[in-house]
Amino acid sequence: MKKRVVKKMLFYTTVAFIATASIAFGLVYAYQDKIIELFVAEANKHINTKVEVRQISLSLFDKFPQVAVTLDEVNIHEGLPESEESLAHAKKLYFTFSIWDVLRGKYNIRQLYMEQGEIYVKVMPDGSVNYLVIAPDSTNTGNEDFAFDLEQINLQEVTVHYIDQQLKQSYEVSAHQLVAALGITNESIAIEANGNATIHTIIVGTGEYFKGKTITLASALDINRAARSIQLHPSTVKIGAAAYEVGGAIGYGGPTQLDLKLEGQNTDVQSLLSLLPQSIAQELNQYRSEGEVYFNGTVKGEVSGKENPAIAFNFGARNASFYHPEVKQRIDKINLKGSFSNGSKHNASSSVLELKDLSGVLNGHRFTGNLKYSNFNNPSIAFDIKGKLDVGYVLGLAKIEEVRSGSGLADVRIAFAGNLNEFKARPGNSTLSTSGDITLHNVSLALQELPLPLQHLNGNFIFKHNDVAVSDFKGKLGDSDFVINGMFKNVMAWLLLEKQRLLVEADFSSNHINCDQLLSEQLNTPQEARKGDQNDYKFMLSPNIAFDLSASISSVKFRRFKAKNIKGEVKLRNQVVSSPNISFNAVGGSFAVRGNLDARTREHIKVSTATKLQNMSVDSLFYVFENFQQHFIMDSHLRGQLTADIVSDLYFDSQLNAKTDLLQAEIVATVRNGQLINFAPMQKMSAFVKRTELANMRFAELHNSFWIQQRTIYIPEMDIRSSLSAVPTVSISGQHTFDQQMDYKIKLPLFSGQRPDKDAAFGVVASDPGSGNSSLFLTLKGKESDFKIAYDDERVRQKIKADLKQEGQELKDLLRGKKTQDKEKKVELQEGEYFDFD
Repeated sequence: MKKRVVKKMLFYTTVAFIATASIAFGLVYAYQDKIIELFVAEANKHINTKVEVRQISLSLFDKFPQVAVTLDEVNIHEGLPESEESLAHAKKLYFTFSIWDVLRGKYNIRQLYMEQGEIYVKVMPDGSVNYLVIAPDSTNTGNEDFAFDLEQINLQEVTVHYIDQQLKQSYEVSAHQLVAALGITNESIAIEANGNATIHTIIVGTGEYFKGKTITLASALDINRAARSIQLHPSTVKIGAAAYEVGGAIGYGGPTQLDLKLEGQNTDVQSLLSLLPQSIAQELNQYRSEGEVYFNGTVKGEVSGKENPAIAFNFGARNASFYHPEVKQRIDKINLKGSFSNGSKHNASSSVLELKDLSGVLNGHRFTGNLKYSNFNNPSIAFDIKGKLDVGYVLGLAKIEEVRSGSGLADVRIAFAGNLNEFKARPGNSTLSTSGDITLHNVSLALQELPLPLQHLNGNFIFKHNDVAVSDFKGKLGDSDFVINGMFKNVMAWLLLEKQRLLVEADFSSNHINCDQLLSEQLNTPQEARKGDQNDYKFMLSPNIAFDLSASISSVKFRRFKAKNIKGEVKLRNQVVSSPNISFNAVGGSFAVRGNLDARTREHIKVSTATKLQNMSVDSLFYVFENFQQHFIMDSHLRGQLTADIVSDLYFDSQLNAKTDLLQAEIVATVRNGQLINFAPMQKMSAFVKRTELANMRFAELHNSFWIQQRTIYIPEMDIRSSLSAVPTVSISGQHTFDQQMDYKIKLPLFSGQRPDKDAAFGVVASDPGSGNSSLFLTLKGKESDFKIAYDDERVRQKIKADLKQEGQELKDLLRGKKTQDKEKKVELQEGEYFDFD
């Protein structure tokens, strides 16, 4: 029985619903033209600007159970004279009324829906606005059949753009889902708004706030239309987990008057950072906090093109923690008192942000400090900090991009004060006040721009204005160590400003410098900036670093070169290194160098030097300099002690590849106690000298001047007095190119008592009975691995000519009764004939 009753009730209910819906649908369809006509007529009474609509329709289902007047692709022009710009446009606008209104024939618009639209609100420089598009008598329609009696406004995916050119403010907010309930009377409007939105940006003056913040809004306010005032009841704005409670009054009868109070609820460090300009907060927006963080504030006064309200906030933390969610490091037991005020002028120039009595614990070490940031237009900063800091812990927390990691401790006691803009304008005029000191204890750093690690850094740095006094600053860069004592001048400008020069005036000492590491591109250049392979070098000097160093280095290594006891004065200015004198011991002797290195053009480095060598081991010199990149005469062939004066201009690119075509040098050299061992060209002269003597040719002293230019070594004629019994004196001159092309001229004096039969085999020996020797003129031409020794036709002809002239002179002298000198004989060979020496 009961089941039948239920079934009947469901049946009749369904029939009634279908019948009602059918009637409603029929009525809507029947009266849609009339309803739309009434809507347009009534809307025209309320709106005094141009409105463009693609289509107007009536729908029972779009906002069921409400009937909706639907406007597609709406564009409302702004209320400025002769302007064609939009105040608002939307894909859909719905104005809804009850279905019973259709039955009664009287229509009251209760709700407005705006979907997928944008609203542009402007305040022009003269104070005029673009949103006055509603007719003044909007509460009285004058039509009893159709009336706008809005009770609710719904915004879905609507972006509001607000630009105030008087106050230099702009807002951009997207309402994702916002519902505002309205209670409208002739005297007042009550609004309750709830929903969520995203603040894309709020720009006030030069500061940007709340960028990219998602908010949830729950507010209630009453608008007194007669008094032209707004009473904002305690309303809540949520940003993430934090909430702000806002309440107070707003008057808009004349210039806008604000009297608002703001208090944080469930606040954290992000709640505080949200209130700061984006330029200040953006570097800290990833940090989080735990513990008690509080703030409250007031905004009170006139808002107009000429006046700003007074803004004052207090905030702080009690036993809180501060950390980055991606790292383990954190600051614990934080206590601080902070305040912000826009000052007596109510603008950025008088604004002050202050942190007082800041204290905390960082990895077990306590620190204290204070901060004051004044005048946001022309900032002045004052801060002090004191404590022992764990360098690695601080770097992990701060996440400084330039430093990959670190370790060690630093005792810090620093105070700083100054105006940043004044400092930029006059960095050298003591516009900053710095004092205190930092002491490093076994600090190590891995820098992003320098693969080579800095290790075991110790020392004391005393700050005074723009300079730092450095005491016993020591450490290691790779395998190289250093100790520095002196002054670092213009440090603060170099650290804080662009294109400022650091000047180091110091004593520099080291036990060992490894130039292979320091100049290696793999170890002094980030991977993404490298151009060469793993064996290439890279050398460059910063234009922003200068120094005057008195250097003392125990040892230096570069490839095969090793030097000891390096001492000298070194200066760097404008990428030019110069020294009046550097001395050191190397290759068994001593060096003294003066000159300069000009690196102003990165790929055209010029090294100009005057060098004095004393008692160098010749074989070691060839070995150290890798036989000067040739294979003709090697370190294994040579012995002796070299003394030389060298004046040279050398050129390199940034990878220290020599530009040999530009090389120029003048060398005055003396070799004492020399030996030439198993030198192949000498072995080919066994026709004159025993092979055993040629295998170890000795000479007491060799002296000559050499020139290097256009990739060629020029050797003037020189006599070598050797241990060879047959040819005790050998004369050599010629040229030797960097491509290993040789062109030498050799003169061998042959004594009559030495192997006469061999001489006859190569030509006629013209001898003078009074002469005890003859000369053999040879050439050595070709490459290192393919050279030939031949008869020197040109020099023989020159010699014959000279001898004939001399003989004529001797004949004249003989006729005059003068005694003639002994005449040298020469070996005459067939022109162009080569010696086939064993």
